[in-house]
Amino acid sequence: MLAVLSPAKTLDFDTVAKTRKRTEPRFVARADELATHMQSFSPADLSDLMGVSTKLGELNADRFDNWGRNSAPQKQAILAFKGDVYLGLEAWTFGARELTSAQRRLRILSGLYGMLRPLDMIHPYRLEMGTRLEIKRAANLYDFWGSSITDSINDDLKDHRSRVLVNLASNEYFDALDTKSIDARIVTPVFKDLHKGQYK
Repeated sequence: MLAVLSPAKTLDFDTVAKTRKRTEPRFVARADELATHMQSFSPADLSDLMGVSTKLGELNADRFDNWGRNSAPQKQAILAFKGDVYLGLEAWTFGARELTSAQRRLRILSGLYGMLRPLDMIHPYRLEMGTRLEIKRAANLYDFWGSSITDSINDDLKDHRSRVLVNLASNEYFDALDTKSIDARIVTPVFKDLHKGQYK
């Protein structure tokens, strides 16, 4: 069984990771290509493209400008993301066994990196999959990634006896997969709250 998550906008690169285990993202060369392309955008351009404030536009312009430099911070993906899902996951409490299990069973979909394993080292960034970014012949990031993410997921599923893909990602990110080509049963849980005797 393999589960896929969305990344988070909130990041933590200040807290020192307790583990030294690390891996390189599978699509690091393509991430470098995207980051280099993003360096051509001014802070104002990034604000418009991403629909964020001027301050966030400046922050992300600075992140892309520092991409790949020795001074640029890096951290394991599962420890760098700090959205609600990751706070609930509490990966910072994981020991070696839990991290090994997560590395085998969990994948994080990413607009910049395509797909990440938990221990893949990432730079701080913001680039959502749904961003209307044209790059070379690709009309958007879905076109840019094409079948790469789907193919990688299928390769990982070959190592699992139970061919089940649990979709815990948002539609924006899960749409990057060609579900018809996924060699597994796809399960998408629906989460509801109990309110006055009814689940909503």
